[in-house]
Amino acid sequence: MQVSAQDELSADGVEQFLHGVRSVMSDSLSSTALGALLENSGNVIATGKMLRSRLAYRLAGAGLVSQEDMTHAAAAVEMVHAASLLHDDVIDGGMIRRESPTFWLERGISGAILLGDLLLFKALDITCKRHANNGWTNRLVEMTGQVCEAESEQELLLRGSPPTWDRCVRIARYKTGALFAFVSFAAAGENPELEEALTEAGYAIGTAYQLADDVLDATGSEQDSGKTLGTDEARDKVTAISAAEFGDVDPLEKIQEFCNMPTDLLAPWPAVSEAWRAYLEADFNPSINGPLNSLAKAQASA
Repeated sequence: MQVSAQDELSADGVEQFLHGVRSVMSDSLSSTALGALLENSGNVIATGKMLRSRLAYRLAGAGLVSQEDMTHAAAAVEMVHAASLLHDDVIDGGMIRRESPTFWLERGISGAILLGDLLLFKALDITCKRHANNGWTNRLVEMTGQVCEAESEQELLLRGSPPTWDRCVRIARYKTGALFAFVSFAAAGENPELEEALTEAGYAIGTAYQLADDVLDATGSEQDSGKTLGTDEARDKVTAISAAEFGDVDPLEKIQEFCNMPTDLLAPWPAVSEAWRAYLEADFNPSINGPLNSLAKAQASA
């Protein structure tokens, strides 16, 4: 079987890229008053699967944008993501994150909120300094705003409302898809058509990931996942599980549809399409197989 250039990207290459992302984040935060604190809070930033950064690495392999640029794009996104997790754990009462006590348990609710706010603005600082004139910061502001709006809608407007599938997908698209979309957007370089296609591909894969995370919250193991589960049902949230039950929808089928969407979107650009395929096979699919297999077994035994 022919081995593609993307398949030849080694595990060492991925780890070197992720190390670079962590270094950009560390450099950005080291000059702040909380720099020393973060050095001793190892589960706060860039210690999870880093799927958004892994996507940045794969797309950089397509050769349209430098790896250094994608390192900075990934660092900004990881900081926004870390901020959202700090705030989410407070809202949901999460006790465990990445196999350790959540930050708010150790430093208080106010500490988690303030640190999350700092991370958000340092993320913007990264894009301002790296690409002041190419629209990165404007797009990151727009997409971070989508994350905040979706989280707010889910918490303030939709709790206890009929959990329709359309509502669930809209929340997933903006709550989680937006940051995948920013990484994808950043990889398009100066090609407007590719930018549009990659951005939509990012929304699609991020939507799939959030829907799979909804499944994990309902069916997964806290020991295996390393985080608090079961909070969605306890807080009466609109999720893939509640919406599927309400609307007689198969979430496994719908998640696969979102995973497949980028194939057609990116077909006109073979190198980008190959990079995306490698990401799915090496990084993304293994991250969601666990909860999806658990749901499939539950469906089979029902």
